[in-house]
Amino acid sequence: MTYSIVARDAVTGELGVAVQSHFFSVGPIVPWVEAGVGAVATQSLVDPSYGPRGLDGMRAGGSASEVLAALVAGDEAAAVRQVAMVDAAGAVAVHTGERCIADAGHLTGIGFTVQANMMRNPGIPEAMAAAFRSATGTLAERLVAALVAAEEAGGDIRGRQSSAVRVVRATRADDPSKGMVVDLRVEDHPDPNTELSRLVQVQIGYQQLQRSEDLRLEGDEDGAREAARLALSLVPDNVEIGFWWGLELVKLGSDAEARPLLDRAFATDPGWRELVRRLPAAGLLDDDPSLVARILGSSQVTGRSGC
Repeated sequence: MTYSIVARDAVTGELGVAVQSHFFSVGPIVPWVEAGVGAVATQSLVDPSYGPRGLDGMRAGGSASEVLAALVAGDEAAAVRQVAMVDAAGAVAVHTGERCIADAGHLTGIGFTVQANMMRNPGIPEAMAAAFRSATGTLAERLVAALVAAEEAGGDIRGRQSSAVRVVRATRADDPSKGMVVDLRVEDHPDPNTELSRLVQVQIGYQQLQRSEDLRLEGDEDGAREAARLALSLVPDNVEIGFWWGLELVKLGSDAEARPLLDRAFATDPGWRELVRRLPAAGLLDDDPSLVARILGSSQVTGRSGC
């Protein structure tokens, strides 16, 4: 079975798709998204062209229902297709062909639609819809919550293998890469939804770290600290996030708060110490031997700098 959800976030306007299947690398096949345009999930005996053609139609001004109806009408194999779309206004459309492998079905709500085929048990669309409506957090988190609910309700009659989530911004971007908010895939895993959920948390953590840097550059030190601490709370074991925030803490004079974060990185791999010594030459750290020594720790005082 492949089960998926397409949705628009009513608050942010973000558009997204999440999908799980007992099929290797479902991410490049089922979910299609474009900022300010729409989102498409194409599955069952899949025709991937529904994705780009669906986005083309919505970009040209067609509603989700108009675009999907036109594509289905021109498809001789429509009876074995399952396709869902949401447009930038939040209107949804879905088609489940009468010859999709049972159990197959879909359910629509305000701004979203959930669909599944080869269900182990009936009722998976209902479980997904309920989970999406009740979930909190970002659109990506809510989409993945719907996948988790599908699996808990019985999932694919064959089991599970891969999953993906893609989310884009509400407004169009000249550079499509700048419109992407989340683009994560689990290609082959015994529990792809749990792994996808973990990856979403990691991505949010890195986004909060970037937000912290942006706020610091704007002069909002309190906001920067809050964002960095949120990043660490989301992924407390992430050495990378801890290291970079530790550097900033030393620059701010908060050496005691920085010490465990930096020492953890140094204990993980000695390469982190050498990286500190290389940062001044790259312009990412003041060429100040005393600052480098504070970052490395009192036992690591060295005359090397900028090398």
